[in-house]
Amino acid sequence: MDIFSKGQRSRNMSRVGGKNSKPELAVRSVLHQLGYRFRLHRVDLPGKPDITLPKHRKIIFVHGCFWHGHQGCSRSKRPTTNVTFWRDKLDKNMERDRVNIRALQQAGWEVLIVWGCETKDMEMLRGKLLSFLQT
Repeated sequence: MDIFSKGQRSRNMSRVGGKNSKPELAVRSVLHQLGYRFRLHRVDLPGKPDITLPKHRKIIFVHGCFWHGHQGCSRSKRPTTNVTFWRDKLDKNMERDRVNIRALQQAGWEVLIVWGCETKDMEMLRGKLLSFLQT
């Protein structure tokens, strides 16, 4: 049983934002410190990538572990209430991610996914971004 009423749960979930999250801001900060310039949330590309580096033909998605199903992450644990709804919703998110990434790759873009939990360690994040951008 959920600890919140249906109305409270709905209000909480409606406040979850899709842009400018703390993990996304962390990635943008590191990129800026490294001297890279980028575009945000391009609506003309599949999946509206969080960060696009057109000069390098590279795209970075900053995915929330829960919403995008980060395998092996404790933050991606699925709710035990309303199981059918959450299974369908989260599975659709993951399938949409796969379709969008495939479309971007076919259009000549290189894609990196940074998971929300990976933004906690700034040195590891810096290394991951450098590795992706310098290839």
